[in-house]
Amino acid sequence: MKINAFKLGIATAAVFGVAWVICSLFVMGAPRVMMQMTGHMVHADFSHMNWQLNFLGVVVGLLSWSIGAGAIAGLTAAVYNRLVD
Repeated sequence: MKINAFKLGIATAAVFGVAWVICSLFVMGAPRVMMQMTGHMVHADFSHMNWQLNFLGVVVGLLSWSIGAGAIAGLTAAVYNRLVD
């Protein structure tokens, strides 16, 4: 079964975009809790740090993560399609 690499890339970019917006809203609403959670995820102590989140950062992150994730998913599907031939 072949995968449509373009459609998978677009779908992945859309899902990552939604996830980025949700995460950004959590950071804006509960910055201390989110900093602690981030520290736990990377096994670090970020308690002395603060978020530097502004509108431009949200937009740049949204575009970067969405485009990057979409491209990786599309390339993964393209490689998969070549392997199943």
